[in-house]
Amino acid sequence: MKLAAIDIGSNAARMQISRVLENDGVISFKKIEYVRFALRLGHDVFNDGEISPESEVRIFKLLTAYKNLMELHEVKDYLICATSAMRESRNSDAIITRIHKILDMKIHIIEGSKEAELINDVVVQALEPNKNYLHIDVGGGSTELNLYMNREKIASRSFKIGSVRSLENKEKYGDWEKMKKWVQAHIDPKHAKITAVGTGGNISKLFNMSDNHEADTSMSYDELKKLHDYVASYSLDDRINKLRLNADRADVIVPASEIYLAAMKWAGAKYIYVPDVGLKDGIIKMVYDKIQNRMRK
Repeated sequence: MKLAAIDIGSNAARMQISRVLENDGVISFKKIEYVRFALRLGHDVFNDGEISPESEVRIFKLLTAYKNLMELHEVKDYLICATSAMRESRNSDAIITRIHKILDMKIHIIEGSKEAELINDVVVQALEPNKNYLHIDVGGGSTELNLYMNREKIASRSFKIGSVRSLENKEKYGDWEKMKKWVQAHIDPKHAKITAVGTGGNISKLFNMSDNHEADTSMSYDELKKLHDYVASYSLDDRINKLRLNADRADVIVPASEIYLAAMKWAGAKYIYVPDVGLKDGIIKMVYDKIQNRMRK
């Protein structure tokens, strides 16, 4: 059985198709297809408050391509989730209605809390017991912070701070201070050793650029800071041509890394663990759970 997840973010829209595997009663998911395209909806929404007609056409074209690919793979079921940019767009409801009418594809706009929950469902499986973690998920329009102690989530909050929003200088006054106060109110570095957990495309890319990514699954604060400074020292053109970053990654990777670094510093986290999971994996799991629930009825 194959399932699919489509994640429409503020920077890019991703589709993942996974096969459901069962071994001695244990269910797992194997990624067999992954496609990412830079829609950059956040550029429209954070500047103008709505999605432009040109971007709407691109959404239609992309979802048509995704639909055809799912049909080729004979996907049993799928779910489309949209996050920060479509949450805040004035015309998202009208666009969603038109897409549903023409393509018969339903887009579900999810709140920051639901976004964090879906990511947490897969992240928690990678956490070690009896340890404390600050999960930092940085997207184009928002950042979700989740505090875990002994694999149990004890606090969570979404902030309107993101890589595209920062790039467009559309963060509101005081947003960074709110996030800092939240971290400091929930974490005392003097009494609790915290390890950061980073999810999102930018931290995954930075991790792959690090020297020890093949031997370890984490990197230090100092190493992340050096990577930030290294990438930031290049012009945008050189990041694309010399560092070989995708154009839609080259401009947001620096502001994204600054968000991870800030949260780590406030929490006193010396290391950040980077599991290869994200929102799309949480969506796949939710699709599977819904199928199982239908079968039980």
